Amino acid sequence: MTKLKIKSGDTVQVIAGDHKGSEGKVLKVLKDKNKAIVEGVNMVKKHTKPSAQNPQGGIVEKEASIHMSNLSLLTSKGETTRVGFRMDGDNKVRFSKKSNEVI
Repeated sequence: MTKLKIKSGDTVQVIAGDHKGSEGKVLKVLKDKNKAIVEGVNMVKKHTKPSAQNPQGGIVEKEASIHMSNLSLLTSKGETTRVGFRMDGDNKVRFSKKSNEVI
C-alpha cells in the first residue's frame, strides 16, 4: 500500500473529471479505497427514510468521494503542487515539490 500524500484538513483542487477546477478542504480520507471526501465538491442527492435525527426524511445533498489521483494539493499561494517526503533531522516531513518548502 502506498503512502497517501493528501491528509484531512488539506486544501485541494480537483484536476480531472466533472468537477475539474473546484477547490475545497479535505474532510475525510478513505485510505483503503484511495479516495477522499472534499467539502462542497462532488455533491450527490441521497434519498433518506424518516428517522429520529431527520423525522421528515426526503432528499439530502452530501459529498461523495473522489479518487486521490484526481486531486492536487494547493499551496498557501494558491497554486497546485506535487507532494514529496524527506527527512528533516529525525522527522519525516511532507514538502512541496514546486517551492521546496515544508507543508
